Amino acid sequence: MVDIETLSNLIEMGESTQCEFKADRGKFNDSVLFEEVVAMANSIGGVILIGVEDNGKVTGAKPRNGGPADSMKVQAAIFNNTVPHINTRVSVINHPDGIVIAIEVDSYPEICATASGKCLRRIIGGDGKPATVPFYPPEQLSRKSDLGLLDISARLLEDLRMDALDQLEFERLRQTIASLHGEQALLALNNEELAKALKLVESKGRKLIPNLAGLLVLGRQSVLETVLPNHVVFFQVLDEHGDVKVNDRFTYPLLRTLEEIQLRFAARNNEQEIMVGMFRLPVPDYSPIGFREAITNALIHRDYSRQGSIYLQWQPDHMLLTNPGGFPLGVNPENILVHEPRPRNPRLAEIMLRIGIIEQTGRGVDRIYDGQMRFGRPVPDYSRSDADAVRLVLYGGKGSLQFAAFVFEQDKSGQALTLDELLVLNHLLMERRIDSEKAGQLIQKGTRQGHFVLEKLTEKGLIEAKGERRGRIYHLSAGLYAKLGNPYGYVRTRGFDSIQQEQMILKFVDKHGTINRSQASELCKISKDQAYRLLRKLCDQEILVMKGKSRNTSFYERKQ
Repeated sequence: MVDIETLSNLIEMGESTQCEFKADRGKFNDSVLFEEVVAMANSIGGVILIGVEDNGKVTGAKPRNGGPADSMKVQAAIFNNTVPHINTRVSVINHPDGIVIAIEVDSYPEICATASGKCLRRIIGGDGKPATVPFYPPEQLSRKSDLGLLDISARLLEDLRMDALDQLEFERLRQTIASLHGEQALLALNNEELAKALKLVESKGRKLIPNLAGLLVLGRQSVLETVLPNHVVFFQVLDEHGDVKVNDRFTYPLLRTLEEIQLRFAARNNEQEIMVGMFRLPVPDYSPIGFREAITNALIHRDYSRQGSIYLQWQPDHMLLTNPGGFPLGVNPENILVHEPRPRNPRLAEIMLRIGIIEQTGRGVDRIYDGQMRFGRPVPDYSRSDADAVRLVLYGGKGSLQFAAFVFEQDKSGQALTLDELLVLNHLLMERRIDSEKAGQLIQKGTRQGHFVLEKLTEKGLIEAKGERRGRIYHLSAGLYAKLGNPYGYVRTRGFDSIQQEQMILKFVDKHGTINRSQASELCKISKDQAYRLLRKLCDQEILVMKGKSRNTSFYERKQ
């Protein structure tokens, strides 16, 4: 439930697709409320605050349903005027400036409408502000796909027959099965048997009718362009000014598209070689395995009910892959490594599994991350993604040759690093310090598991700890710094003593006037608890003075 503190936080953060302010004036009646609830339920959920102006000023909610604000009556009115009936959580908050009614709405597992038949959703409008707009049938298809209520890739294309499929693509399919060790029994089947076995077509009377997956995998290019004009993949090369130097456009079936994209990738993916003992280790600008997983994911999991194309933009220091359709319901950048696989197109994903394109584990994202980590590059960046598209940034270039050599040595010695360990070590390579909380965020498994990974790396002698309990901070060990050709890095990392930290804090205060616990933590690369103790020490020495009510809201300034 929403209390006064939560209300203040929501108002401070402002309106978004998940938070709507509604001033309770003449235009805002119950029918408008039902529409807003439906829009939230058809999106990712959120909260509606009645009695709050667009600018965040509380002006109060009027009496509703014939008397003073009553949470049960508001909840019942919403339930009885939505289809299907939507359960909400309603709080009545006594704010100093007036009563605020907070209505919490969960994302709903089916398409919702008002009792009068209005179907709406929440978006970010063209002006960059959140808005409630009509939810049209084509968009509902996409939503049903996200909810697992509809598999668009299994949809029969009633007007098509077997002649819509390309005989050359059948041969490409067989070559793929053979080379990628797919289901070898499929190779003995003729074309019709193969199409039926992979569920690319379905029998209807005496006719074999392709489904969308069948057309995507085996379709004639001319038929694909007619039936599915949004199936377009662009391979673009941009210069340092953002000008497009290469703009290749593909409307081929999926297997050929994969081949063409990979050929262009291989031609541009520069590679260095380093000697690790008796072995030559190639260090490419981008991991071929990670790239293959990224483009395969885009082709298999894009939203084929939505307009838009797949864009692969090769830029001087990174690659941007844009895929129509946001993450499947429940998946986001903060849980993408641990969330169970949820294919948007189950039929298409099953086909790709059986022919060897994807693995049984469904953990292709792990390979994308691994491909970045083992060469000492930044983690894959999904932060630009939204409800309309998944956007993946892969940073390329030289990375760290020494780190790549170290990871290779671990593989060869039978002590291969897990993805969790790689994530932590890669972070320390770039940021020098880490605590259990940050480690838990990196591996997306929580603080406790983050602490376990840190202690395991400590036992291996790859990292060292400094401090006790909640203030415990970890950094790369002297031995690993030496392996990475940077012995001075250990001295710089370890040598940040309290006196140095105090001087850094005081310089910051002198420049900016104040400092808080979070700023001190970031500045000195220490935990927030350590930062608090350091700030308290400066207060005890009467150098700083604390202002504010608590550790979480306090700031510190020079004592006058």
